[in-house]
Amino acid sequence: MAQKEGGIVKKGHAESMAMAKSLLEDFELPAGLLPLGKVVEVGFVRSTGYMWILQEKKVEHEFKMISKLVSYDTEIDGYIEKKRIKKLKGVKAKELMLWPPVGQIKVDDPPTGKIHFKSFAGIVKTFPVEAFAAGQ
Repeated sequence: MAQKEGGIVKKGHAESMAMAKSLLEDFELPAGLLPLGKVVEVGFVRSTGYMWILQEKKVEHEFKMISKLVSYDTEIDGYIEKKRIKKLKGVKAKELMLWPPVGQIKVDDPPTGKIHFKSFAGIVKTFPVEAFAAGQ
């Protein structure tokens, strides 16, 4: 795949998880934003910001502080930049009986303590950043 060209790739659960956590930290995103399962590969192309995560199976996680169920597919990708992931694929948040895909995640800059999730339909949901801290 052309967008993965020139990317840094880590394989295996331990190395992949370390890289995923490092990317979130480097781009000032909450550490618990991507509660992943058995990760097999993480990649990042510094020149474009393109990142991808492959995991063995889909993971569903409930962020208890906000009572929100989120689904993470076996393949997640998007473009990461400071306080933001755009063109995100592979992440869905349950709304009533539907699972609309999340297309963008953005943390306010300057910080207000808020994080915004935008669906491809243009619907934006805002939550406290601490709801996505590690271990939530």
